[in-house]
Amino acid sequence: MHVGVEGDGVSILGLKLWKFKWQSVGQEPIVVPHPSYLHERHQAWVYEVETSSKVVRFAAGELSNGVWGFYVPT
Repeated sequence: MHVGVEGDGVSILGLKLWKFKWQSVGQEPIVVPHPSYLHERHQAWVYEVETSSKVVRFAAGELSNGVWGFYVPT
């Protein structure tokens, strides 16, 4: 899980997500807890980023203006 501002250096499995085009996997958004306020729930959409050597799947949602939460499957 990562919380940061749009365009920050968030990286999953070595891929800096903001440098790639995210492809929606076409499923309904999931509901996730806010990392700091666990009673708050937010929607996050599931995406994939694909390179020649790997595919990374993650969920992302805007928690507040310009602040994003990233979630990876466990």
